[in-house]
Amino acid sequence: MPPASVDTASIAAAVQRLGKNIGGYFGETIAIETVIEEQRQFALAAGWKIDVLPARSGVELLAFRRSVNRPTRRIYISTGIHGDEPAGPLAVRELLKENAWPDNAGVWICPCLNPTGFPLSTRAGANGVDLNRDYRDLRADETRAHVSWLERQPGFDLCLCLHEDWEAHGFYVYELNPEQRPSLAAKMVEAVRLVCPIDHSALIDGREAVEGIIRPIVDPALRLDWPEALYLITHKTRLSYTLESPSDFPLTVRVAALTAAAKMAVIEFAFTAATARDKIAG
Repeated sequence: MPPASVDTASIAAAVQRLGKNIGGYFGETIAIETVIEEQRQFALAAGWKIDVLPARSGVELLAFRRSVNRPTRRIYISTGIHGDEPAGPLAVRELLKENAWPDNAGVWICPCLNPTGFPLSTRAGANGVDLNRDYRDLRADETRAHVSWLERQPGFDLCLCLHEDWEAHGFYVYELNPEQRPSLAAKMVEAVRLVCPIDHSALIDGREAVEGIIRPIVDPALRLDWPEALYLITHKTRLSYTLESPSDFPLTVRVAALTAAAKMAVIEFAFTAATARDKIAG
């Protein structure tokens, strides 16, 4: 919870929409090759292992792995699957730069899943495929390379997919939690409230929402165009969150929102594992 002295309503009111995104994203862009190299350098400096995921098209994706002795939490973070959502790769760069990961958490990061989409500032990659609808059929080289790498990784206790939404009125989050495990959604929203407005709409993206939280009922068997999060909840985890920053707001605000939400989720999730371990040891 924010300190009582912080007026979160005033913070939200001070952040103004840009009014640039009409019918699509027309906001700031980033030099993705530069951002990816900065991500890689921060990962190398912190001792992360770096995997290269070659795709047949010649595109190379990167994946970073942080190993710890006897991890009690395995956490996966991905971003950059849509080329018109620049805040995600920048937020991952900040997380890697800060390097403030819990001691008990192994972390896997895919820092940009669609590097060809960013120079075009398009949702899809250069091949015209929306990669975040391709995790069932695996038509694109990028999704095939990514899934091939995921299949070689262990199961994850928590997955975070960092996104943006040009239509959103504020930050919101999707929660896939079929076993009703303790939720991180409300704490992420509260952390973001300090730096970015929250979307309070009753319907967001056509789905019922409560205070910026969407908890859809999903049957993977009935959906043909799987997003990454649906693949993850089916094959790699039982707790997944898709974080959505509002991309009609300044880029710095959106990066701060995704960074704050991811940090809260990682720290809170790792803390609960450490607390449970200490109780058993005691």
